[in-house]
Amino acid sequence: MVRIAVQLQPQHAADYGLIRDAVLRSEDAGVDAVFNWDHFFPLHGDPDGAHFECWTMLGAWAEQTERVQIGALVTGGGYRNPDLLADMARTVDNISGGRLILGIGAGWFEKDYDEYRYDFGTAGSRIDLLGSSLERIEARLAALNPPPVGPMPLLIGGSGERKTLRHVATYADIWHTFADVEQYRHKSAVLAEHCAAVGRDPSAVQRSTDTPKDLADADVLADEGVSMFTIPVSGPDYDLTRVREAVDWRDARG
Repeated sequence: MVRIAVQLQPQHAADYGLIRDAVLRSEDAGVDAVFNWDHFFPLHGDPDGAHFECWTMLGAWAEQTERVQIGALVTGGGYRNPDLLADMARTVDNISGGRLILGIGAGWFEKDYDEYRYDFGTAGSRIDLLGSSLERIEARLAALNPPPVGPMPLLIGGSGERKTLRHVATYADIWHTFADVEQYRHKSAVLAEHCAAVGRDPSAVQRSTDTPKDLADADVLADEGVSMFTIPVSGPDYDLTRVREAVDWRDARG
């Protein structure tokens, strides 16, 4: 079954009410999930423009929404103590009644690290840190009282073939990648190899990607097994035109 998500990028909306309204409009439009992102500065437009923090916002979304899943696409793996992140996630999950997707990645935006005094390191060191964080998150979630409401999906974003996809095979319920059809086929085959190495059925990992501009390509990806398509939308206007088109496409597929 195909699902549609929107990523409401928390940039260039100095009035938080604009984001609150976009969440409401997204749920009313029929999306299945609403994501934000975990950055501290805008990625597009004025680099010093208005911006809000990710996880504080998710707590508000947990109270505001009724039906959609919510989450970060994705949390920066090195930005928070992983045991604390696990505790934050299960708390938001409980507030929402079990609707959180815990999205996490290795992190990449150097300005976030420099301005907030995190060690940027290298791509390899950040991916290694992600792996150790995933181990700690898994252990902490198992120890928390109360636990998450239900099976809280873990989404890993990234497609590095040697390390990241190994983490996906080991830990993820959902894999999010940025890829065209041919790239997706290749990366999916690599993921299947990692799944075989850790003794896991590749079909146990749901596939997620950004929505192609041409929905004919989305049809191909859906036929290849991608089940969640996300449309990124930026502030301050949060135009949901493409989101509604994607919802109509989902419904037409049945």
